[in-house]
Amino acid sequence: MTLAILTEKPSAGRAFAAALGGVQGVAPNGESYVIVSARGHLFELAPPEAQLTGATADEASKMKSWDLADLPWDSTRFAWSRVPIKDTKQTLDQLRAVLGRVDEIVIATDLDPTGEGDAIAWNIIDELKLHHKRFSRMEFTDEAPASLQRAFAKRRPVKGMLHEGDYLKANFRDRFDFLTIQFTRVASRVSGQNLVLRQGRLKSAMVKLVGDQLQAHKNYVKVTQFQNRFRDENGVLYTNPEEPRFATEAEVPRPYGPSRVVLDKRTNKATPPRRLLDLAGLSARLSSKGVKADQVLATYQKMYEAQVVSYPRTEDKTITTEQFNELLPFVNKIAAVVGVDPSLLTHRAPRKTHVKDAGAHGANRPGPKVPASLDALKTTFGPIAPLIYMELGRSYLAMLAEDYLYEAQDGHLTLYPAFVGRANVPKSMGWKLVFSDADEKDESDAEQDQDNANGLGTVGQPIVFEIIPPRPEHPSMKWLMKQLEKRDVGTGATRTSTYADVTNARARFPLLAEARGKLTMTEAGDMSHRLLPGTRIGDLELTERVYAIMRDVASGKTSADKELAQVAAWVREDIITMQKNATQMRVDLGLKAPVQAERAEGVWAETGQPVKFRREWSGHRFTDQQVTDLLAGREIVFQAFSAKRNNAPFEARGKLALQTMERNGKSYPFVGFKPEFGPRRSAAGQEMPPAKMCGHAFTPTEIDDLLKGRKIYVDDFVSKKGKEFAATVHFAKEIGGKEKKIIFEFA
Repeated sequence: MTLAILTEKPSAGRAFAAALGGVQGVAPNGESYVIVSARGHLFELAPPEAQLTGATADEASKMKSWDLADLPWDSTRFAWSRVPIKDTKQTLDQLRAVLGRVDEIVIATDLDPTGEGDAIAWNIIDELKLHHKRFSRMEFTDEAPASLQRAFAKRRPVKGMLHEGDYLKANFRDRFDFLTIQFTRVASRVSGQNLVLRQGRLKSAMVKLVGDQLQAHKNYVKVTQFQNRFRDENGVLYTNPEEPRFATEAEVPRPYGPSRVVLDKRTNKATPPRRLLDLAGLSARLSSKGVKADQVLATYQKMYEAQVVSYPRTEDKTITTEQFNELLPFVNKIAAVVGVDPSLLTHRAPRKTHVKDAGAHGANRPGPKVPASLDALKTTFGPIAPLIYMELGRSYLAMLAEDYLYEAQDGHLTLYPAFVGRANVPKSMGWKLVFSDADEKDESDAEQDQDNANGLGTVGQPIVFEIIPPRPEHPSMKWLMKQLEKRDVGTGATRTSTYADVTNARARFPLLAEARGKLTMTEAGDMSHRLLPGTRIGDLELTERVYAIMRDVASGKTSADKELAQVAAWVREDIITMQKNATQMRVDLGLKAPVQAERAEGVWAETGQPVKFRREWSGHRFTDQQVTDLLAGREIVFQAFSAKRNNAPFEARGKLALQTMERNGKSYPFVGFKPEFGPRRSAAGQEMPPAKMCGHAFTPTEIDDLLKGRKIYVDDFVSKKGKEFAATVHFAKEIGGKEKKIIFEFA
């Protein structure tokens, strides 16, 4: 019997080959195997118009529609069909050939909290129709050879796709996120502007957080208060929380005099190193140096492929014991590259806070291939690479330094014991000498917990202290990533890639604008933020709710279909809420209310299917007869008006046609009037004169004369200024001309 080990990506395939002794062969337990690799997700859900089972042409057309009347979708009728992602054919052909001939498929994709690895594998099995095979699951905490060998020997038999909780929850999340496409259509339509306002669990959360913070920052009003306090000769403040506060300094009474300080206690304290960086934290630190998130993603991927850094899209915050031991021999080399004194790295045993035997890829960190220098990285991978390695290297090495040690001194004033103060006296800087930022202090009361190398003083002097409430900080990438992490919205990698998307200045409708990490709203982002209050999609707890449902789906407490059916009600609610918000938005921004374009409808002879199309084109509203002619597939001729030429009239002609509209990087088919700008031609292909010219409609006799090359006299032409004039005309090519046209002669 032969089995195939299905890994998530080629790099994982190489790790398995190294652990088992080759890409194919006989494993230590005697089983014949072959290793095959996906390249992440190979399938995606088909477009909405392809999802409705038993759909009529009209129903399929409505699934493409952005009209509010065609929302929400009925997900209970969805087939949830998938299509291959672009440029995956070669990989799929290889997988089909190998997986089709083996007896057992071993699922060896990543173990993700969201079940993403299981979804990658089972979607391949499902789409390639391989459910008749035997299945097993390898479960491993890292890709060290010993871990993979154990996981292979102890793999778990699997009944099938629908028995795997990790697949079920990933499948639910994928379908839920697909249904959120509707919220983009709702927001874009109710705005009444020619913009696409993209929505989604993570995009909408980013816009809501940044918009709210910008408002708080902008609307900040400095309201100071004054209070009696003491300060000693070392600068330590002594405060009585019951001391009254006053609006002005003049109102503060002065009943206090100097008092000696009593040292109440000394407490030795330690702060361990910060946890290892994830991709979002790395990108946030580099954003203040002017590095864009998409640059970090692109450069990191190249470095990962060369094994200079670890796997980028990890969700892990710790590393395993195997991963710790794997990198330990390279510590001094890494330190030399990033400029850290190896003598500081004396804690070379695993920390329980940083090393746990859980997860898969481990937190982001340096890889086993240590570069010769930062300059070598720059030469190979570009100018961003040294910055990435410096941050990752120092973050990792800080774990190997000792704790930051300090003595907390607490005291009070002899004469006024209600006034207390504290000084934190550094004893050993430890890991802070390896990896620390001045702007990344622990969140503590700056008035009470003061770092002070000299400790408490001996005498406190009374002062009137001005209390200034801090202004809400201007939102930055670092601030935003902390807010998302606090609310558990997305993984570090997903946050970074979504952030790169919504801040992409090359996109047609970016939502946020970034300058050296500082964030502001774009026009689309501002409108989106104004539409979100009170909506389901703008609820910052939405992701938490979705994750709770995922857990219940995985455990069998509920079904995906039941939970997905709720989204239709949410869309209906958000249509009403966004419409109300849009009314206020137009008042605030001075925008005109949207005018719904009039549409004509009927059965199009070209396809025999019902269609809808805009009834107005370039200032002309199609008559009932023209609508009938268009539906019948006939060409029509009419007078339109050019907006580029001050509404100057011109003759237009054309027919209904299937066309494509590009929106937000995607193509959307639609049926509409398509003008013909070349010469008119008969059914036989003969060039025809225009039906009208300068207000004069040529009679059939005049058309016949013009076709025969004869000159005709017309006395009711009308100029652009509205004056009648007469002229002799004929239908011919001008000298050097390519097409025939009406040529005027004036006598």
